[in-house]
Amino acid sequence: MNRRTFILGGLGTLGVLAGGGVLFTQRPEFGRLPRGERLARLEASPHYVNGKFQNLVPVQVMNDQNGENRFVAMAKFLFGDKSHLSPKQVMLSKKTDLQTLNPAEDVVVWLGHSSFFMQLGGYRILIDPVFSPYASPLFFINKAFPGSNVYTAEEMPKIDVLAISHDHWDHLDYPTIMALKPKVKQIVCPLGVGEYFESWGFAREKLHEEDWETEIKLADDLSVHVLPSQHFSGRFLTPNPTLWCGFAFVTPQRKVYYTGDGGYGEHFKAIGQKFGGFDMMLGENGQYNMAWHAIHMLPEETAQAAEDAGAKQLLPAHGGKFALSRHPWQEPYRELTKASRDKNYKLVTPEIGQLAYIDGQKNEQFGPWWENME
Repeated sequence: MNRRTFILGGLGTLGVLAGGGVLFTQRPEFGRLPRGERLARLEASPHYVNGKFQNLVPVQVMNDQNGENRFVAMAKFLFGDKSHLSPKQVMLSKKTDLQTLNPAEDVVVWLGHSSFFMQLGGYRILIDPVFSPYASPLFFINKAFPGSNVYTAEEMPKIDVLAISHDHWDHLDYPTIMALKPKVKQIVCPLGVGEYFESWGFAREKLHEEDWETEIKLADDLSVHVLPSQHFSGRFLTPNPTLWCGFAFVTPQRKVYYTGDGGYGEHFKAIGQKFGGFDMMLGENGQYNMAWHAIHMLPEETAQAAEDAGAKQLLPAHGGKFALSRHPWQEPYRELTKASRDKNYKLVTPEIGQLAYIDGQKNEQFGPWWENME
């Protein structure tokens, strides 16, 4: 083979790979970027600057730690030792039949990672559901822990409100969303995320898509507030094309705060003051690293955020299903338990599928189930 043939062959191979990459990103799960009237609405937001969303306080998503740049850190994450990142046995669970729950009871069921089923004021609410075996468009990245996929979309009852906090793959899962499509009555999400749903065939009239500090009044006795978080967005190469958020779910009797993903900031105190505290906080706790400390809380910060928000109970999210960082999988639970000892809230740690009462009155003493696993 002469040099010219070798070069042409190499260029041809690169062309095929590039063409395959383009076709890969055209798959429906990537969705599409905001356009038309939706894009104009995004551009009118004070949080949308120079073609992308920004946090209330400018932060660096990734910073170099121990002399490692983001590419070295990513290589270690993808190809380094992973033996401590996930359990060596099937996840413990106590599966509640969601179809037969008493609709008059205000309860929440952790479904793994940041997915929650909640009954509030007689309404059925599903938060960031991911029932797929991978939180990724690639089958070999972000595999769910064995036994952590206890529920399927088919087992969900009719859903009054589907709440999606942002567009990352471990929160907005295309196969799950499509399987749930016939069951979903209304959708709440931050600005721009509605574009994914419309590209997937959801009717626009089902969408309630708002900016931070906006109340979505779904009924006389149910409001969902879109609240700030300190994070980022994007499903591929375009940075921050859609907004990210937390939610407050409010009925005349109860208030529940879901932080969504995000780093610690002054916004937690502001949210606590605005709502006068919460019956329960579903708080991010896991997948942290000092290299991306600004956009994921450490356990002691999750504890402080619950204090700032005035939560009576804290139920941790963002763990127990996917290893997106390099800390041991039990570490977030162990460290949050330590950090919660002198706090004013009660730490609530059900197993996947186990029923927790939002008022706290009937809650059993949830044990440290993670210590019963390797």
